[in-house]
Amino acid sequence: MCLPKTESPIDAHFDATFADALATYETYNKHHYRPNTYLHKWWGRRCGSTFRLILKGLVEDETSQSYYAGGGLAGKIILDPMMGGGTTLHEAIRLGASVIGVDVDPIPVLQARATLTRRPLAALQAGFDEFFAGLAEASGDLSRTHCPTCDEALPLWYALYGLRRRCECGEVLVVDSLIMRHEPNGTTLRWCPECGLLRNGGVHQCASGGVRIVEKGQRDCLQCRRPYQELTDTPFYARYVMLAVAGHCPDHGLFHKSPDWRDHAVQARANDRRATLALPVEAFRVVAGDKSIQLENRNVFNYLDLFSSRQLIFLDEAIRRLPDGDPIVRLNLGLLVSTSLEFNSMLCGYKGVNKRRAGAVRHTFAHHGYSFPYTALENNPLYPRRASGTLQKLFYSRIIRGRRWAAAPVERVLDGAKPAFVPVPNEQDVGLEVSTAAELSLEPRRFLLLQSSSVVLPIETASIDAVVTDPPYFDSIQYGDLSAFFRVWLRQLLPGAADWGYDQTAAAVSSERASSSDGHYVASMTTIFRECCRVLRPDGGRLIFTFHHWQPRAWAALTIALYQAGFSLVNRYTVHAEHPMSVHINNMRALTHDSILVMAARPSDEASRWARPATHDHHDSYRFTESCATFLGWVLEQPNLSAAHIEQLWNAALNGKEDDKSGVSG
Repeated sequence: MCLPKTESPIDAHFDATFADALATYETYNKHHYRPNTYLHKWWGRRCGSTFRLILKGLVEDETSQSYYAGGGLAGKIILDPMMGGGTTLHEAIRLGASVIGVDVDPIPVLQARATLTRRPLAALQAGFDEFFAGLAEASGDLSRTHCPTCDEALPLWYALYGLRRRCECGEVLVVDSLIMRHEPNGTTLRWCPECGLLRNGGVHQCASGGVRIVEKGQRDCLQCRRPYQELTDTPFYARYVMLAVAGHCPDHGLFHKSPDWRDHAVQARANDRRATLALPVEAFRVVAGDKSIQLENRNVFNYLDLFSSRQLIFLDEAIRRLPDGDPIVRLNLGLLVSTSLEFNSMLCGYKGVNKRRAGAVRHTFAHHGYSFPYTALENNPLYPRRASGTLQKLFYSRIIRGRRWAAAPVERVLDGAKPAFVPVPNEQDVGLEVSTAAELSLEPRRFLLLQSSSVVLPIETASIDAVVTDPPYFDSIQYGDLSAFFRVWLRQLLPGAADWGYDQTAAAVSSERASSSDGHYVASMTTIFRECCRVLRPDGGRLIFTFHHWQPRAWAALTIALYQAGFSLVNRYTVHAEHPMSVHINNMRALTHDSILVMAARPSDEASRWARPATHDHHDSYRFTESCATFLGWVLEQPNLSAAHIEQLWNAALNGKEDDKSGVSG
């Protein structure tokens, strides 16, 4: 049974203006502001600065309540029952709290363990150096090219490919643009449409035996007038033909060139070696979900087909060469290899055409789903320079930089025109892992990680000070489905590190439950919220989370779950969320604000405090988000509502109906 609430600092105050200002900056480059949280790819992370402010709202000591003051939550236990990217855990542990993180997917659990566990940088660096050297020795000869000026053998940086298509006249290669690159000196590298060779102005004589190239906008052959067809009967990686290679010569600098006979010979050797690999093919089978169905629609039924032969050989070697000594070093390196796949698959596109370019690789999940490039980029993960998506670059940015920041976190100050950061005293983004909830209170900064659903938690009743989370939306992107792209490899890299055979339908949002998504979501969230209510302390325990959505169905589903779990709204604050320049929401009807909802167990004698909003402004993200949160509070105060009544109320509110037919007045 939910117990009555008492006052908590965040009940009355939250500096939404300050939070909004910080989040506006952080949204552009979250991984720069919180590098220790970003070892592995995950989706839908919220701004760490916002969650720091939320947690600061739980600090009782006034001298520690400032955003820039260190600590303040020593002795407190914070739970995130749907931890995803781990933002709550990292922010709470910095403030001295002990934390519990729960997720059904193993990737969030492994990432939190790797990044929150203290390890000397020297140990991580030594492990990486040995690992990288072994990989380079085993497969580096397959990623070599030659300088077009001096003919010196050099590491391949990346290769560009065109997509094979056919018509009645034969095959063509389709690219995004015939222009490959605008050079700094004003010249333009472009592919010849008649033979496929790269040319840089001047007189060009087509090579014999070349291949025709067309841009993606040309869908029909100009000769036979028939549409080009993709070679869907061919393995995905073999649907592409190499058109350019890039490298860097110490004497002549960066170069791009058409592949010569040696480049093709190396690729042929890699293809031959691919056939000898002992990777368990069945373990990489695509299981169709809301997002992975996009693969099956292109006749891709196995994740192995998404990688070039060179990339596959690299992964096979990585599985066998991960160090066995320190399990945390092994975990970090296994996650590093896995997250590198986002930049090292044949789903990567090329974005290096423009003069002002931030790297050449358009990563696999640039659009929060599977997209299939015309100009594909085969990256070399073993390229020795710190280039985009290479192991060297990722190790530095995700591990070295992340751990340095974790040892001495900094926060942005808003004074002045130039970005400035200040150290936060007495904080660290590391802790000590424990195996039971009872051990959390023994000292600050302990963490418990559970790979499970939060419908039943191994936590004592009334033992948690606050639940701070970012719950999934009932129609949100299927992160569990997308993460299978990494999970099939992590299962081979780190077979004993997690329960890889877990029940994916246990997630509140599940591809396997799509046919009854609303009902499953409400049932799951109701049970989770009831568990949150059970474990929260009666003396000021709070459930705090962020939420936004346009649709009444989403708000109704959330409201039903909270209502049935016995929560009421204490306060709500509206802050900046995702910036519309984010690739996955640009040109979409996306809200740019979050509601921070502060909930408490609903007492039996609660007085009404929320007035029903008269209108909801669908043209203003801030006003819409704020009014929806207010309406949520009002609905939760109404007695004896059924799920159907709650749905009717939300439909009436957001669809503009005057008669809600619910029998509830304002």
